[in-house]
Amino acid sequence: MEDEDMFLSLFPLRLSMSKAGDDEGVPGGWSQPSQLLEGKAAEGKTQLKLSSASFLPSWTKVSCPCCASDRVEPLVLVKLGQKVVPETKRWLIKLIGTPQKDGGAGLMAHPGEDASGDIIVVSAPRCTLQRATEELGLCKMYSNGDMEAFSFSDRDNFKDSGSMEAFLTSAERQYIVKYELDGLRAQKDLRVPGLPDSYTLKKRDNIWRKLGSVGVVVDTFPLHNRNQLKDLSKAWYSGNQLVQPLDKINEYFGSSVAFYFSFLDFYTWSLLPPAMMGLFITYSSGDVQKEMLESVSGSQVGDIQEESGFVISGHMILAVFSMLWSTVVMEMWKRRSSSLSYRWGTLNLAERFAEPRPGFQGELGMNPVTGRVEPLFPEWQRDLRMALASVPVVGLFLGLVVLGMTCFYWGEAQVQKLHKDWDSLLTRPLLYVPSVLHIVYTNMLATVYKTAAESLTEYENHREESVHQNHLTAKVLVFTFFNNFAVLFHIAFYKRDVPLLRKRLASLLIVSQLVNQVTEVVIPYLVDRFISSPKRNEKEEDPVEDKFRNQGTMPAFPGLFAEYIELLVQFGYLSLFSCVFPLTAVLLLLNNLTEIRSDAYKICKLFRKPFSPPVGDMGVWQLAFEILSFVSVVSNCWLLVLSPRLQEKCRQGEMSSTNLLMGAVIMEHLLIIVKVIIAALIPDEPNWIRKKKEQMEYKSMQALRQQKLQPEMS
Repeated sequence: MEDEDMFLSLFPLRLSMSKAGDDEGVPGGWSQPSQLLEGKAAEGKTQLKLSSASFLPSWTKVSCPCCASDRVEPLVLVKLGQKVVPETKRWLIKLIGTPQKDGGAGLMAHPGEDASGDIIVVSAPRCTLQRATEELGLCKMYSNGDMEAFSFSDRDNFKDSGSMEAFLTSAERQYIVKYELDGLRAQKDLRVPGLPDSYTLKKRDNIWRKLGSVGVVVDTFPLHNRNQLKDLSKAWYSGNQLVQPLDKINEYFGSSVAFYFSFLDFYTWSLLPPAMMGLFITYSSGDVQKEMLESVSGSQVGDIQEESGFVISGHMILAVFSMLWSTVVMEMWKRRSSSLSYRWGTLNLAERFAEPRPGFQGELGMNPVTGRVEPLFPEWQRDLRMALASVPVVGLFLGLVVLGMTCFYWGEAQVQKLHKDWDSLLTRPLLYVPSVLHIVYTNMLATVYKTAAESLTEYENHREESVHQNHLTAKVLVFTFFNNFAVLFHIAFYKRDVPLLRKRLASLLIVSQLVNQVTEVVIPYLVDRFISSPKRNEKEEDPVEDKFRNQGTMPAFPGLFAEYIELLVQFGYLSLFSCVFPLTAVLLLLNNLTEIRSDAYKICKLFRKPFSPPVGDMGVWQLAFEILSFVSVVSNCWLLVLSPRLQEKCRQGEMSSTNLLMGAVIMEHLLIIVKVIIAALIPDEPNWIRKKKEQMEYKSMQALRQQKLQPEMS
């Protein structure tokens, strides 16, 4: 293991970087291969491996003298197509290593074991990393100990700016490599060596995307560091830790992954108060115990104990508590999120002024803001595409949700009739068949819809990656809300059937959690254990290039989309309907305690390391949680009207339906006012974060003023 860790962290020990000039007829930075396996065979396996290393091709040279180093960290692996000829590979390596001012990526490339291999290992010199840090708007520790927006011209005053391993996280360094590769654009029309003349790059074409479309570049992924990954696994999910190592997660996997796990951790522990409240109400209320048993057994249960004559019941208390809890949780999360974004240097991101995302297409023109020549796409065309394509397709899928809901009601009526006619133990399990089938149907429909949503969002042609992701997320959120909650709202608001609502919610909570655990953990583990892992059997003496290749055989990380959707649906069940099923928070808490470790295990062991763009918060997901928190007021007030005790009062003539409805409306408005007051009393940012942001804005204005004064003084 020590040899493997050494090769991963000090790749040049086997693939040495050349500081000498270019050899005759060989692209810049390559060592001339010669007499690779000459020598005495009796010297043994280890001697042969070490003696041959000096003849292997080396890293491309860096143009900046301050970036030259004999210690190069392999960050990203580029997998080439099987039919790519050495001429094309040499051209691509030269393009990657060419300085940015000359149209290249300004990175460092290594061809692997030989010029005809199908991999290119990519790293990044110091100046490229620092310039990209400024472009992305990342904040770093200044010499006075404060976080400041990084400035390349003032780089010497930032802490650890001379050591990229300490200055930037592993995830940031790898993302910057992807950022530079994705930003490669042809400076003029040119032909790719080794490809037919028909494969010509037009001026301002995105080179990396074009090479991917013609099969030259098959895959690009960041490389794992086995030593760091092992340490992270021990601190994360291997032991009995209750606190997640968020800073280590941010260091290795990036802020987007770290924010998800931070929210998962925060949300999970926030479930303790409603879980304790639910247990207390269930234990102390005979009516609630009876309802819980009926929702699980599917049959009527006799009275457990007499209730007092108070109008206020446990359901009402839990409904009000859930509404207030959801507001406090989201407001406290905003404060924690802003603190984390400051600590991780993502408080001042500047994506709007960066290069367009790789998939953005349009006619070349002058950007009126940046002055750069880049593809431009009219806003009215994007709006037209959204109106004529996105909206109808989304409406079609929502119609399929309604169709599934109709089939669910039909099936529910049939099994109820069958159970009533037969009234046996054999028909009792059939009562849950419509719910289970409907859950399976909605999950399958959600998978198909996500693929359609991705195609629609790509067709809309958004410039920035974050805007692209926000529109994609918004489409999925609309469908998810409708797909997961339409049946529950229909049962509650239209059918007004609280027992059916309780049974349906219990089915969703139990079946969905079991399905998620099987599909997200068990199946990937079995596939990795018995199918993928045998193909990746590694030995310590295996070449480091083979170990890098083995990482490419692992499946790509599917992203955090499904994880956020799962949490959003959970939050909806709890905030919208938990008053009819008080044990909702208990079941969610038990599920999430295992979810934290299972998600950590998946990302560390079952998938390749993902690229992680720097983010300052959860993005549009945070807005989605806040919307559900607001909708919970309407939902819970209506469920209060349907409370069995209040309905009984109406039937006995002690309270009129009009007064009950008016009381619910008044209660709704009062609770909305209370939610607004709570949100106003809890600032979104701690006071010290607000002051730090103001200081950063002031210093940015001062720096801009100095830049304007310098030409005048000269």
